[in-house]
Amino acid sequence: MKSSGIQNRQQLLIILVASLGYFVDIYDLILFNVVKKASLLDLGFAEYDLKEVEIFLFNCQMGGMLLGGILWGILGDKKGRLSVLFGSIVMYSLANIANAYVWDLQSYATVRFIAGLGLAGELGAGITLITEIMDKEKRGIGTMIVVTFGALGAVFAALVANKTDWQTSYWVGGVMGMALLLLRIGAMESGMFAHIKKSGIQRGAFLSLFTQRTRFVRYMKCIAMGLPVWFVVGALISLSETYFEKVLHPGEKIYTGTAVMFCYIGLSAGDFFSGLFSQLFRTRLKVVSGYLIFCLLITGLYLFTTHGAGSTYFYILCFLLGTGTGYWALFVTIAAEQFGTNIRATVTSTVPNFVRGAVIPITWGFKELASIPALGVIGSTIVIGMICFSLAIAATLTLPETFGKDLNYTEE
Repeated sequence: MKSSGIQNRQQLLIILVASLGYFVDIYDLILFNVVKKASLLDLGFAEYDLKEVEIFLFNCQMGGMLLGGILWGILGDKKGRLSVLFGSIVMYSLANIANAYVWDLQSYATVRFIAGLGLAGELGAGITLITEIMDKEKRGIGTMIVVTFGALGAVFAALVANKTDWQTSYWVGGVMGMALLLLRIGAMESGMFAHIKKSGIQRGAFLSLFTQRTRFVRYMKCIAMGLPVWFVVGALISLSETYFEKVLHPGEKIYTGTAVMFCYIGLSAGDFFSGLFSQLFRTRLKVVSGYLIFCLLITGLYLFTTHGAGSTYFYILCFLLGTGTGYWALFVTIAAEQFGTNIRATVTSTVPNFVRGAVIPITWGFKELASIPALGVIGSTIVIGMICFSLAIAATLTLPETFGKDLNYTEE
């Protein structure tokens, strides 16, 4: 009984650290989108130059996340999940503080790249740890808590940015992250990882995901499953001012920060209920399929019923879109459960970051197709959206169910 009590306390500590870490992760990720305009104007950029500069900085951040997903994932399998969890938190926290002192475009781009590197590691390491230390029937509850609470970091970012200047907002994120280091004491490493570390089995072989056909297909399906999340967040929500003011409802103003806040409140609620439904019905993939269908329907309402409806209706749809993408916790958990212990951290770190990075071709495709007169903004959105949703639905329907799967195995 005593041993069980100690283990339960250690599990709760890991869930707490991962939840708070992801909260700060999302805080920083969304904060940049909220304060980028104010920060660039303060640095002396003319308003007519902002769009290209914002895209450049965003791509620097996403480039860091793509590279960081690979590096942290390999380190997680070679050195340990716990070291990556706290190492990534330190990196993005220090980058947050540094962000308050940027003075030109080059320094801003450098810091956003470093922040992206740090942001890439926390979620994958945290989810991997939780899936390996918790009972196979209950680990979905742990990952549900992490993502449900973590998504509220976006809401906090919007509130902080509304009450303070952009430098203070970045400082808040950095201080919150560094405070998490106090929780390192008592946190335990995964027993599964400790076992294979002693065995001498090859770990963190990223290229092995591409050298065996069935493994590669499984990996690609895990990535495809998450594409609609960042189609919604990276296009429909992040570009909401463009959609609403120029296309859907010319003449009435809305605010991207508010749209992001409502979206992430919905995402937090969606993650909670998707995790709950997964536990109740003992399936992950069927719940994800239901969420994809719901999200597709709300996307249709967003594109075809908003014209003339006003900002209140628009914000309600932002909330519902967030709810529909609230299968993020299940998506990352499924990715972790699809692969063996010797490559699990690599997969769990790279998959969500490749999905996040997919926002670059998604927005590029949207921009190129929107320039075609026959398509325009709405038509290009429909094309890109259908590609993302079709790939996600196909992947979800063909992946093996992982609820209750024993994860104590390795990939050959």
